[in-house]
Amino acid sequence: MEFGKYFKMYRKQAGLTQTEVAEKLHIKQSNISDWEKNISRPCYEYLIELAKIYDVSLYDLLGLDEATFR
Repeated sequence: MEFGKYFKMYRKQAGLTQTEVAEKLHIKQSNISDWEKNISRPCYEYLIELAKIYDVSLYDLLGLDEATFR
């Protein structure tokens, strides 16, 4: 699945740059870029932090329908 488009969409909706998100996570900006381009994927801990930063659920962040998992 291509999660990167959701990472980018929610980052932009939050009004943040890749650099700002990277600073909040204490990682390199290139990691954020790679996630958004589907080159790599964040670990669970970073997924949770991204959802908090963007103020969205993990389901939304991953582009998943929550009802599918009930």
